[in-house]
Amino acid sequence: MKKILLALTRGLKVEETPSSFQPLVKNLLNLGALNLADDTYTLNSKYKIGIIDIATSGTGFLSAFGEAKDKDLLIESNDLLNANRGDIVLAKRVYNKTRKRAKAKVILVLKRAYDFSVIYTKTMRKRIVGVNLSTTLTCEIKESQKSLKLLPKNTVLKIDNETNKIIEVLGVLSDPKVDEKISLALFNKKESFTKQSEYEAKSHGISVDKSLYPNRVDLTNLPFCTIDPVDAKDFDDAIYFDVKANVIYVAIADVSEYVYEMGHIDKEARSRGFSIYFPHKSIPMLPRSLSENICSLKPNVDRLAFVFKITLDANAKPVKEELFDAIINSKKRYTYEQIDDFLQDDFSKTDDAEILKFLFPLERLTKKLKKLRLEYGFEFRSTETRMRLDENQNLISTRIEKNTRSHGLIEDCMLLANQAAAKKLKKGIFRTHEDPSSDKLRSLLENLFSIGIDVDFMDDVPKMIRKIQKKADDLNIREEVDKLIIRSQQKAKYESTDRGHFGLGFSSYTHFTSPIRRYSDLILHRLLKAKIRGDKKRFNFLLQDIDDICEQISLDERESDKVAWDFMDRKFARWAELHVGEDFEAIITAVGKTTIAKLDDEIKGARLFVLDDDIELFKRVLVKIVEADIVTCKIFVKVVREDV
Repeated sequence: MKKILLALTRGLKVEETPSSFQPLVKNLLNLGALNLADDTYTLNSKYKIGIIDIATSGTGFLSAFGEAKDKDLLIESNDLLNANRGDIVLAKRVYNKTRKRAKAKVILVLKRAYDFSVIYTKTMRKRIVGVNLSTTLTCEIKESQKSLKLLPKNTVLKIDNETNKIIEVLGVLSDPKVDEKISLALFNKKESFTKQSEYEAKSHGISVDKSLYPNRVDLTNLPFCTIDPVDAKDFDDAIYFDVKANVIYVAIADVSEYVYEMGHIDKEARSRGFSIYFPHKSIPMLPRSLSENICSLKPNVDRLAFVFKITLDANAKPVKEELFDAIINSKKRYTYEQIDDFLQDDFSKTDDAEILKFLFPLERLTKKLKKLRLEYGFEFRSTETRMRLDENQNLISTRIEKNTRSHGLIEDCMLLANQAAAKKLKKGIFRTHEDPSSDKLRSLLENLFSIGIDVDFMDDVPKMIRKIQKKADDLNIREEVDKLIIRSQQKAKYESTDRGHFGLGFSSYTHFTSPIRRYSDLILHRLLKAKIRGDKKRFNFLLQDIDDICEQISLDERESDKVAWDFMDRKFARWAELHVGEDFEAIITAVGKTTIAKLDDEIKGARLFVLDDDIELFKRVLVKIVEADIVTCKIFVKVVREDV
């Protein structure tokens, strides 16, 4: 939708206007916001289309499509027309007597960022009002005061953004178990599936009878295995390596066999976009009877798979990439920890010799693949914070998870398959990552100079980044510097044309290997099947509205990440509330308008807002927690001592 609205601001040909957009175009014409001349729609100069941001004061700011940030229009709170932060709106410029800043008022909300808001009840002047958890702005709740006063103190509610009516009572703010519901509701995500989609999922049964699939390649004799986290329940990729032939088999769960376009499950999966992972549970994209059963490549059962058979030469370069429908029978379910242990020891001491005898040669091969990849791409060192919660969903402990040998082995197998998939399509759905902008890179260099890394700007960006990483290694701050480099880059996204992937150094790249938890991969599987079967009609049908789909999936991905981060921030804030006044070690991770530190003590990973100025980047400090706000999830600290 955003692309079409942006096109309207520049001029959109009538014949290029999607049929689904015609009702809106008619409405805009009736309002006088659109002009029609020479078979082209153009936006009236008095009107602007853009995205609303709202300050804590209640004042709105319109970032108009196609205009510079410094030309934002100010919108008074009484002219917002109930628009919320992130909504796409049509606004009309209004006369401003002071002329200090251009003003406008919202005429029409074109697309809401969220259909709902999450609020908690609060008493103000003897009235119960709502306080928005995202903006902290107050709002009237469209219910009687009598009924609202019956609710417990600080009741958390989900309300309709159009009417301000209560949709759902989520719980009370003091209960840690409400955090999960808050995080999901903030981004309009849900856990339960419709009855229709559950029935549709269960109709596929729990087992595969391979005699019903005579046209599939039978690979059940090959010793495939899966390698996943210890708490994984859905297994969407399995591998096997034919050492003699130098052939890697990457088998992916054949979700498209069970999820039909426009079916009940497909509509659910498309609206979710991605699975969401909390520390204590997952919110799957597909019903569990699919994601954790018939689609999942569980050990010792036959499963349908979409398989890449990739033959490599002696230099680890692909010479043949075959894609076909198959049936496999994974012989073992491994965890990353088990594989790491095996790779440290002699596989002959275990009972898994048949599988493990190919894992050692495969690891050597994937190391070659990685070496080739890093000739053009980058290796960014990163860690993930993992939480452990008690039965009441309070934070008990954290641990830092790093990539290990087993992670590297699986990663390069999956990257190989993703590249192979991208090569088979000229148009479809691709995972793209543009080169970073010069402005962001120069800002990065300024930050690095302040901590003793002096690197001149280069037109050869990869060479410049490697030079930065080398100096960061010398100072033993590689992981921290890598995070700054990542922040300076563009965000990866989904697009219908292949622009390559800067970070990985690939000219062609897509996501093929996780259709259980990513809707993008499911779309790709459908396109690839139509392609290899020569079904042009179906292929073209699947490409309808692909640009809008890519845009929405990119948005869904960011939101799914935000749900998980929001949940973790809430757990950290509740923990910090119990430790106000106590001292903890931390490391400064961002300086500028706001100084941010990361907790690095017995509990690790919490984001801390530092109330002191002039603290050096990456300085290790001792901080005192002075305030923890479980509504906004912010933890405020003061520096007690530097150079800890």
